[in-house]
Amino acid sequence: MDATSPPTAVPATPPPMRALVFAALTGTMAMMAFVAVVGPIVRRLALPEWVAGLSVTAGGLLWMLLARWWGGVGDRRGRKPVLLIGFAAFAVAYWVLAVGIDLALHQKIGGLAALALLVGARAMIGAFYAAVPPTAAAVVADHTLPRERPAAMAKLGSANAMGLVLGPAAAGWLAGHDLSLALYAAAALPVIALAVVWFWLPGGKPAAAKRPPGAKPMGLLDARLRVAALTGFAAMGSVAIAQVLVGFFAIDRLALPVDQGARVAGLALTCVGCALIVSQQCVMRFKTVPLARWIVLGALVAGGGFASVAAVQSQGMLLASYGVAAFGMGLIFPNFQAMAANAVQPHEQGAAAGTLSAAQGLGMVLGPLVGTLLYRVSPAMPYLLVGVGLWALALFSFVRLRRATTA
Repeated sequence: MDATSPPTAVPATPPPMRALVFAALTGTMAMMAFVAVVGPIVRRLALPEWVAGLSVTAGGLLWMLLARWWGGVGDRRGRKPVLLIGFAAFAVAYWVLAVGIDLALHQKIGGLAALALLVGARAMIGAFYAAVPPTAAAVVADHTLPRERPAAMAKLGSANAMGLVLGPAAAGWLAGHDLSLALYAAAALPVIALAVVWFWLPGGKPAAAKRPPGAKPMGLLDARLRVAALTGFAAMGSVAIAQVLVGFFAIDRLALPVDQGARVAGLALTCVGCALIVSQQCVMRFKTVPLARWIVLGALVAGGGFASVAAVQSQGMLLASYGVAAFGMGLIFPNFQAMAANAVQPHEQGAAAGTLSAAQGLGMVLGPLVGTLLYRVSPAMPYLLVGVGLWALALFSFVRLRRATTA
């Protein structure tokens, strides 16, 4: 067998979903908690606003660059060691950040040191957290048959969606009492995840994951993953644009003061998290629907939700548009992940999941840049672009589905 032959079935042993779901939940909460408090920290330390953007971008960039490498390490060395190393280093970097910012807030270190700490520590957090999503997805692929993967991936997706909601909410509440406390609480999360993985995730390398003699390593632009990677890039880029712009849109289009605009933005992101959870429950329940059909439906719904933001004139309309868009995105995410897992061999699952994570990271980096540039031209333009892009994805997926059914 070579690396280009059709993927074979793997033993359908139940994946350790409880440990994986908890790891995904706590990891996402910790990552998103920083986004919620970095603005107030920068203002309290009298640093320029670009420091907040640079720190978030640095973490996303390292995540994008290293995700595929971590996935390949998991293929060679086993999934559990990679998760343990990732969470351990993730926790250390977060604790360095929390202690350093605590010292800065108490004027024990200067502003330049705080700037370097925010950017450097966040970059390290992104570099080591990059090990978690692709490795968790590879564990699911190791223990499920192709027809079972969308539902299992949706469980991970629901955990990430809950982390998207709970992380910023908890951090924002704690930051209202003490900024340092919010960072320390976020830093404790990967420590807890590390303990759960250590005690409850089975060890060892799956027998099916051993590379056959003579098999070549997966290429960066492997043709089997192009469609899934393109879908992941488009999906994550769309979500990133919507996240970055919602606060500005609420302030500008709805003529709200800054504090009320921030509150509306928080409500919109809460709607996003809830809609993601609901839609991924649908994927888990209807297991016989083809992957491409889910993507067609999700892209149509999400494209309509994003495009409708251009016509928003009230807070209720904004929340509804974001909720509809998120519902559609929840139908897309677990299915392009399963699409990639089903396209490759068992010994390539980590590299495949890493490639998808890198594609999503690229969307997280480029999406906000393109969105903010277009927003300066017109607040409606980035949302219309996302809507049209997702409709094009729906058409592309529909054509591929028709070809597959008539072949």
